[in-house]
Amino acid sequence: MSDYQIHIIGGGLAGSEAAWQLAEQGVKVRLSEMRGASVKNGGDMTPAHQTDGLAELVCSNSFRSDDAERNAVGLLHQEMRDLGSLIMRCGDTHKVPAGSALAVDRDGFSDAVTQALAEHPNIEIVRERIDSLPESGLTIVATGPLTALSLAESIGAATGDDALAFFDAIAPIVHRDSIDMDIAWMASRWGKGESDDGDYINCPMDRDQYLAFHQGLIDGEKTEFRDWEKDTPYFEGCMPIEVMAERGVDTLRYGPMKPVGLDNPHMATPEFPDGRWPYAVVQLRQDNALGTLWNMVGFQTKLKYGAQVELLRTIPGLEKAEFARLGGLHRNTFINSPKLLDSQMRLKSAPHIRFAGQITGCEGYVESSAVGLMVGRFAAAELRGETLPSPPPETALGALIGHITGGADARDYQPMNINFGLFPPLAERVHKKQRKEAMTARARAAMAEWRGDMERKAA
Repeated sequence: MSDYQIHIIGGGLAGSEAAWQLAEQGVKVRLSEMRGASVKNGGDMTPAHQTDGLAELVCSNSFRSDDAERNAVGLLHQEMRDLGSLIMRCGDTHKVPAGSALAVDRDGFSDAVTQALAEHPNIEIVRERIDSLPESGLTIVATGPLTALSLAESIGAATGDDALAFFDAIAPIVHRDSIDMDIAWMASRWGKGESDDGDYINCPMDRDQYLAFHQGLIDGEKTEFRDWEKDTPYFEGCMPIEVMAERGVDTLRYGPMKPVGLDNPHMATPEFPDGRWPYAVVQLRQDNALGTLWNMVGFQTKLKYGAQVELLRTIPGLEKAEFARLGGLHRNTFINSPKLLDSQMRLKSAPHIRFAGQITGCEGYVESSAVGLMVGRFAAAELRGETLPSPPPETALGALIGHITGGADARDYQPMNINFGLFPPLAERVHKKQRKEAMTARARAAMAEWRGDMERKAA
């Protein structure tokens, strides 16, 4: 397909979603992905990816909360579903139990996205590495947080501004049959889950075990940084556990290892027939549809592999744990979007180029996909000679795009997940307990009006 109308660089979540949105509106797309390319075509694998599948999930397998009534992420899920999101369709098809969250079988999910794009008559997938920004032709750059150095340098030259960067850490994955369920147990916090037994495996710790584990995190051998990496900050939403441990002895107990709402049935007594809370808990969430792999929730780490295995096997229930993947660390690059991009996600200095996904400074699978969805629709409208207005700021999509394109302070721009703090305040005073429901109700009304306007213009 040599007559493509738009070139997308990067086959991750954002690039895949943008390609789908464009193709569904009749636009011919060339989708370039360096993973799976031949050496001649610059084929390469990032430090975090393990396959050449499109939309591969490299960290958690969770799309986080699916509650569209009280959670900003869940609201974003729903808005994307309503706009025909490929990522959400494949996520729903390959979901695995995760309480009120949407978690997916990562391999089945990636395979489904890859197949859908490969079979679409308007999409040509080309396995090649792009080393510089095109000088002409409509282009979407969706290379994500692991943009190849050559392209990153080209982006830097085009923007006249150094890229910002931080480290993103990956959590270990454990084989289910290596977990000792005589010590661990199944439960969701406060009993909220899809299955009767609960959706998480919980490994309990008493005070001495926790303190020893905490000290092990402090003392464990960590990955060493290169000179140019030493001053790179972490993203707060994906903080390595050893960095959290350094912030205080109880930081983990109020974070990923909090025990509240998790009664341990192994500790049941006549006085406490339903069990009692441990001092700390390590939770694991199902990572694939077969239920054979489980992800250690919130356990991103930069400990070296040997130190990881030794320390993680001190966790009660994981003494004989076998790891399908150990934790890791990768560099995450993004641009100063509020300074560099216009309201249509175009590069101000080169308007034929749009950016999408995590390279814009959004954070998270869903947010990356959502930005890809909107950038695809912006570009499709431009090809028709139209301008598609962004969804209202009262919506999740509008709030996210608004934050990236000017809502954030460019002087200290940092990656951001979708949250109600990005939405305009409610016009009327609402009790705190009803505030989230009021914001989602307002968002649904605003989105319905926006979609109605688009449909009337298209008629």
